[in-house]
Amino acid sequence: MECNVPSFPASARFSRWLKPTALALLCMLLGACGSLPRNALPAQAALEGKIPGLPDVRGWALQAGSTLEQDLVRSFAQESPLDFPPDASGTVSYAHLALSGGGANGAFGAGFLSGWTATGTRPTFKIVTGVSTGALMAPFAFIGPPYDQALRDFYTTTRSSDIFLLGSTFGLLWQLMAGEALADTRPLQAMVVRHVDEQLLLRVAEAHRRGRRLYIGTAYLDAPRFVVWNMGLIASSGHPDALALFRKVMLASASIPVAFPPVFFDVELTPGGPRYDEMHVDGGVGARVFLHGGVFRGSVIRERGGLGGAGREDIFVIHNGQLVPQPEPVPRSLASIAARSIDASGRTAVLGDLLRINAYAQREGGSFRWITIPRDVNMAGEEVFDPAQMQKLYDLGLRMATSGEPWFTQPPGQSP
Repeated sequence: MECNVPSFPASARFSRWLKPTALALLCMLLGACGSLPRNALPAQAALEGKIPGLPDVRGWALQAGSTLEQDLVRSFAQESPLDFPPDASGTVSYAHLALSGGGANGAFGAGFLSGWTATGTRPTFKIVTGVSTGALMAPFAFIGPPYDQALRDFYTTTRSSDIFLLGSTFGLLWQLMAGEALADTRPLQAMVVRHVDEQLLLRVAEAHRRGRRLYIGTAYLDAPRFVVWNMGLIASSGHPDALALFRKVMLASASIPVAFPPVFFDVELTPGGPRYDEMHVDGGVGARVFLHGGVFRGSVIRERGGLGGAGREDIFVIHNGQLVPQPEPVPRSLASIAARSIDASGRTAVLGDLLRINAYAQREGGSFRWITIPRDVNMAGEEVFDPAQMQKLYDLGLRMATSGEPWFTQPPGQSP
């Protein structure tokens, strides 16, 4: 429902770093790029792979009636009336939170969540979703205010070297010709391991058992399809590899193609059968922000899974970026034109996602609210992940959340 055609995400700061991709484009045009070995699923079975021991933890976009829909139906029987109290008519209001991509701009969303907590109006979310930097934020936002400080620390103290490593010029040229990415993301992997520990997994599992749902999106390039992962089901599975898989999904959703290496998931066609690999990259390739990706029907929530009573959805979207940036002349060069085009396509994808989510809310009788970084904010930083700039964006989000009613309630183009 909220998926769009693939587009490559890029922030304004990241665009400057992506200029070497012009060389990569030339390499591809000349057919000179190499290929590393892998064991992919046969094309005719590309959508039949299962995670060993955890076959029901994900769904393909636009396939309602999936195992994720059945899991959501079960969630209504798990709910606590303390989390989701019915009103006098028996209707339960369900707040959902969708977190967009945006790289270092996630500092804005982190600050906004903290400010929202300070107002005392931040609800308990039924569903939290995230892609890219939103996927890194989503588990902490899902658990709630106790993790606001962790988000602040991550988004105000992180530098580029904490996320990725670049080699020498010769190394970059070699990567362009025979590799799979420009940068090494081992620092990001180490950060995910430090912050996403057993304690966090237990908290996500507890929330899942109380009827709440956490979804993260990745892009499966072999199919290609947008994939929605049921992170709470992973966390509560008791599987010995649950924590490793949870971390891997977060990393995959934040792995910007070309810039960062793809993430491979081991899958099987039959239990105990031969293993294959699936190549996944940044969820922003499939959707810059999503509500449920079409893996379940809206009527499931409206009718509360057929378990009795009615449900109403209140959808909140935090866009970690500028929907309408300041104009800036583009230098007449291949690298600059490519970088600006990639950036523009990402913003256009956000617009489409917001319109789709709004249309869904109208159709299901719910409400729709969204927030973005104002167009007059200077987004320039000294590096891709600049702590000083990220602190400014965090403070901005904090101020906006505590200043009153900051939400847009009309879709883009209809809001003042």
